[in-house]
Amino acid sequence: MLALLMFLCVGLVLLSGYPVAFALGGTALLFALIGTLGGAFDSALLAAMPSRLYGIMTNATLIAVPLFVFMGVMLERSRVAEQLLETMAALFGPLRGGLGISVTIVGMLLAASTGIVGATVVTMGLLSLPTMLRRGYHPALAAGAICASGTLGQIIPPSIILVLLGDVLASAYQQAQLDMGIFAPDTVSVGDLFAGALLPGLLLVGLYILYLVLLAWWRPEAAPAVAHRERGLHGSALLVEVSRVLLPPLLLILAVLGSILLGLATPTEAAAVGAIGAMLLALGQRRLNLEVLREVMRSTVQVTSMVFLIFIGASIFSLVFRGLGGDELVERLLTNLPGGEFAAVLVVMVIMFLLGFILDFIEITFVVVPIVGPILLAMGLDPVWLGVMIAINLQTSFLTPPFGFALFYLRGVAPPELETAQIYRGVLPFILIQLLVLGALALWPGLATWLPALIYE
Repeated sequence: MLALLMFLCVGLVLLSGYPVAFALGGTALLFALIGTLGGAFDSALLAAMPSRLYGIMTNATLIAVPLFVFMGVMLERSRVAEQLLETMAALFGPLRGGLGISVTIVGMLLAASTGIVGATVVTMGLLSLPTMLRRGYHPALAAGAICASGTLGQIIPPSIILVLLGDVLASAYQQAQLDMGIFAPDTVSVGDLFAGALLPGLLLVGLYILYLVLLAWWRPEAAPAVAHRERGLHGSALLVEVSRVLLPPLLLILAVLGSILLGLATPTEAAAVGAIGAMLLALGQRRLNLEVLREVMRSTVQVTSMVFLIFIGASIFSLVFRGLGGDELVERLLTNLPGGEFAAVLVVMVIMFLLGFILDFIEITFVVVPIVGPILLAMGLDPVWLGVMIAINLQTSFLTPPFGFALFYLRGVAPPELETAQIYRGVLPFILIQLLVLGALALWPGLATWLPALIYE
């Protein structure tokens, strides 16, 4: 019971607004003390903590995190998003729903190049929301398109979320095989997860665009075309501008993702290529100077420190949770559910979805996945499929009212005339689309497993 009480207690502490890393680590140490005094916890387990922290510090895969963060922040500072939005709007402007399609495509490109949900939603909100409202777009549709495209950073590789999830799932997969008596375990890599997430991510983008096209056809007043005189460039001049703006970030994404999928580089090596490429792109646009570099490096250190501090707090939490018998309790709960694997996956997905209202993906990845991952994988589930399911599930919870993080990000930068209720209404169709993709993935696991099998086997 102490393990359950610890989980409930840490949830209450997090709701109070206390920093996540200290809430996780502090609550765990408090319950370790209570468990030791009550004879329910062996304090000798805490002696394993230094080796756990050393393992985090020397994990080569996690070096990709600061490099991908640097790449994303550098692209944000170099105004790539602003140029992409302007050019895509000029390209798709003649179409009904053209601005919405532009936002979705740019959101996909930013997701693949930055992988940071908050930064993408805020950037898109600042740049495209005023334009869409001024051009006569229905406020709910404009808000929904921006929030949905901004959360693509959860699933479109290469993203920080997939790097962290891939590392945690690799450990969970090895643990599951050892528990099953397999002492020469198979491995799953971040590259596998990138390949597995690619098709579902592109399917999601395609369905977003299809929805916008159908809605613009059915209700043209909700997504009007941009008048010819407002489009600026046209003809061959527009094609030249599209090539100039679109090709550099596209080549950067292909270099990073392609090198990983083709086995030419590890995610860490590819992240280094992306960081250098982002600097060269900013330099080519004359956006790179010493002041910008200093800001980018400061932001990178802040985000990376936050991620690793949460990782350390989560490691302490999971160690104490296991020491109190929490993993055995969860295993009994999941394996004894009527319905077998399906019921176990459904329960875990619902819990993660609800936790997504109050916790960021980092906390859920570091706290929940190490607990439930080995149990689910020991049931015979594919680790890549499970990882993609978790990523899309968390992406959906980021959009769901009233607590979705993406909604808060947009609300913070939206003009006062855009009502919160309109934001909530706008995201509902996109939530249904994501649930549709999640259901399709559950019915046809090959959507996630086919490409990794094709590439790596």
